[in-house]
Amino acid sequence: MSALKAGDQFPSDVKFDWAPIADEDPAACGIPQPYNASEEFKGKKVVLVSVPGAFTPGCHANHVPPYIKNFDKLQQKGVDLVIVIASNDAFVMSTAAHEDQQTAADGWGKVSGAAKGSKVLFMSDTKTKFSEKIGWMAGMGDRNARWAMVIDDGKVTYAEKEGSIGGVTVSGADAVLSKL
Repeated sequence: MSALKAGDQFPSDVKFDWAPIADEDPAACGIPQPYNASEEFKGKKVVLVSVPGAFTPGCHANHVPPYIKNFDKLQQKGVDLVIVIASNDAFVMSTAAHEDQQTAADGWGKVSGAAKGSKVLFMSDTKTKFSEKIGWMAGMGDRNARWAMVIDDGKVTYAEKEGSIGGVTVSGADAVLSKL
């Protein structure tokens, strides 16, 4: 499969991994389980953001915080969820599970400021399967490239990959907001 672009259908077999927190105790992580993105994205407008790694300086300080800070603006433009993916395992990206899937992240997400009830979710693109499938790898071993995609009820309406590993221009919250 080649890189996705505006107008393409989002693939029907995309799964990420997440490790739900069994209760309010952040040390009580559940077993990592699949998150069927193709199914969960149906009927929703989702911003899918890929970063090279959790807690890395560019991702942690520059790329992810504007998505959390500006979620209200994204929501005003019809966005239901922002999903942040990295090749880190599900425990690092762990997300607290609640019945309604309106979750707060623990691991990297909690440290990044995603509050309880947040619709900014942190998941693992385990072994970079999805990013590799679309050819958007960082070129630094098994790391995702930095990119952003908007999926509206199964159709890609925006998909851009950064030209450099450290850049946050076409994949940043401001760029995505300007295209919604």
